Formats: sequence, structure tokens, C-alpha cells
Amino acid sequence: MAGLEGVEQPRRRGGTTAARRTPAFDDEQAIEALELFGNPSEGEVRLPSRPESAAVARRLTHCVVLRQWALPPQTTENAVLLVSELVGNAVRHTGARVFGLRMTRRRTTIRIEVRDPSRGLPCLMPVHELDTSGRGLFLVDKLSDRWGVDLQPRGKTTWFEMRVADR
Repeated sequence: MAGLEGVEQPRRRGGTTAARRTPAFDDEQAIEALELFGNPSEGEVRLPSRPESAAVARRLTHCVVLRQWALPPQTTENAVLLVSELVGNAVRHTGARVFGLRMTRRRTTIRIEVRDPSRGLPCLMPVHELDTSGRGLFLVDKLSDRWGVDLQPRGKTTWFEMRVADR
């Protein structure tokens, strides 16, 4: 169940695809974001907790997953969508001034983490067809292979993992 310390959510296989397409990212903007904020695959990148930081997180994710790790466009699309949802939750619900973004690549998985200073746990809510908000964790649950929340002494890390083809 989501929201329990150290508990991960197993992926239920299904035919779900991303609800929206990844926008075309301008390489210049992505490079500018990397230069300004750093590379989240090399260490935690701290971003201001403002709505416009979701666009920065999407650019960074796109650049790392597609360009640096050379993963398929569909994997990139899903990762960009899911990081946007986690960042949106951190900005909307935590009252934080900043949040951290980190990405790691292992042989068969990628893991993307959003860390914030709130210990308030996210909650996977039922989603109905006409809902206009509250679908973020639903998408994370459907499109990732695993996800979870790890409580830290000061805050929490919400993360998701996606399986990828072996290099």
C-alpha cells in the first residue's frame, strides 16, 4: 500500500500507455538546464519548489534518459510524465522551498527519486473517468514497474523504477 515507509508498489502488467505525449524538447534548453542545475544522474539536483520547476525536471529527465542513457522514446516519454507528476505533488502538497531530483541507472532498471522535506505521505486514491486532478500517483502506479516512499529523518523520498533492456 502506498504511503508506508520502505514499502514498494509492485507493477501490475497491463496495456496502459502514457496519457499524453512527451513534448519536443529543445536540446539547447535541456543543456541550459543541465548547466544551471546539474545532472541528476551524477547527484541530487535541487530545484525551487515552484510550478515552473516541473518543466525543468522534464527537460532534465528527457536529456538524461533519452540522450545520456540512450533509452527508447517510449521509456523516455513515460519517465518524463512520471517525474512531472512526482514534482507536481512535491510542489503542490509539501510547502517546501526546494526539492531534490535524482536519477540512477542500473543494468536493467532506472530509478527516479523526488525528495522533499515533508513527512506527509502521498496517497494513491481511486480515479474516476471524469476526475480533472488527483491522477498523478495513479499514473505512477500504472506506468512504473515499482514505486514507493522512503521516510527520511527530515522528509521523504518518493520514487519509481522502470525496467529497461540490458545494455
